[in-house]
Amino acid sequence: SMSDMFCFQCQQTAGGSGCIRTGVCGKQPTTAHLQDILVCRLIRLAEVCEQKSEHPREVTQLLADGLFTTLTNVNFDDGAIRAFTVRVEDALRSHGGDVREEDPSWLWRGETDLVSLRSTLLFGLKGMAAYAHHAMRLGCEDETVSAWFCKGLSALAQEHSVAEWLALITEFGEVNFKCMALLDRANTSAFGDPVPTPVSLGRRKGKAILVSGHDLLDLLALLEQTEGTGINVYTHGEMLPAHGYPRLKAFGHLAGHYGTAWQNQQKELPDFPGAVLFTTNCIQNPRGYGDKVFTSGNVGWPGCTHCTGRDFAPVIARALELPGFAEDKLGKDILTGFGRRTMLNAAPKVLEAVAQGKLRHIFLVGGCDGARPGRNYYTEFVRNTPSDTVVLTLACGKYRFNDLDLGEIGGLPRLMDMGQCNDAYSAIQVAVALARAF
Repeated sequence: SMSDMFCFQCQQTAGGSGCIRTGVCGKQPTTAHLQDILVCRLIRLAEVCEQKSEHPREVTQLLADGLFTTLTNVNFDDGAIRAFTVRVEDALRSHGGDVREEDPSWLWRGETDLVSLRSTLLFGLKGMAAYAHHAMRLGCEDETVSAWFCKGLSALAQEHSVAEWLALITEFGEVNFKCMALLDRANTSAFGDPVPTPVSLGRRKGKAILVSGHDLLDLLALLEQTEGTGINVYTHGEMLPAHGYPRLKAFGHLAGHYGTAWQNQQKELPDFPGAVLFTTNCIQNPRGYGDKVFTSGNVGWPGCTHCTGRDFAPVIARALELPGFAEDKLGKDILTGFGRRTMLNAAPKVLEAVAQGKLRHIFLVGGCDGARPGRNYYTEFVRNTPSDTVVLTLACGKYRFNDLDLGEIGGLPRLMDMGQCNDAYSAIQVAVALARAF
């Protein structure tokens, strides 16, 4: 019913057993129910297209954006989710399908292992949807990836044995890897190959806008629209790697980085004296500061102004009303931008350091310390790595330790930030190249 829910798609779940009354992320039962209905409609649309072996671009886009909308910390706006569902129903009818009422709880019903396997595929598809969404916005697509949204979603509504589910999930993993390569190509062709860049954690005197989420295209549009206005733009959360991209770092008013991990935003954002823009995801309830929060893309929070068509005039107007920073404040610099090209160009140095016995091991921290106090595994791990080792890191896990000074080996910093979670592809390519070299 609309008054209860079952959600277990993220590591925040209540007591590790799934959220049933309200989401730890802030999601309400009505919102969870609307998201489940949306997922069911997306499955029906996928089935209709899969039966005809047709994968029109507008359907792929609807499937990817719809799945992305239901990910954790993306869209909490019931009105926006309903409106999107209507668009999917219209597409369903136009492709010859029928819209039938159904109880979406079938997604979570059945033998435990089968439910887990079905969910693994569904949550995986949601993740791929996020990557595909960003790649499509930058004009990059892949036929295999597009077709698999229909194949994968259709498979969710079918009966499979454990072996069949595992085979599907393994096949999906290969397609998801293709999608990550696609996004890597999309980002580097649009913004250039990232280069190591010091990013200030300080403040510049003047009006300010903070940008969070993952959408580099939205950030580019905002930087273009704020040029010459005297407004400084700061990154937050997973936007930190933006500073390493040549096309973005060329803007002199991309001033620095503010705040730590996404889960600390309710403590940190009330003190930010400017407007805040959330692109694509990671929003929490903006308690008491919602009047300065704006959303774009798939993000939604009830009552926050949503910007469409990359028109950020409302964000700029609000930033000009707010006080901004009263004075310059120096902060330490952290390094980002160790993209694949940079890492591969550094390979001779790495090989030399290994040959000379200066570098013994390369660690990759691709995980995340949890939001709960005491979950400091990765921070302690990084702090304890011996001085003849290097740590590559990516994703939001690094915000607990990316300000540690671990020193250098042979002119290379011991801690190298390779970017967002979707830059894991880059890390894999570096690992493959080093394996070949050794």
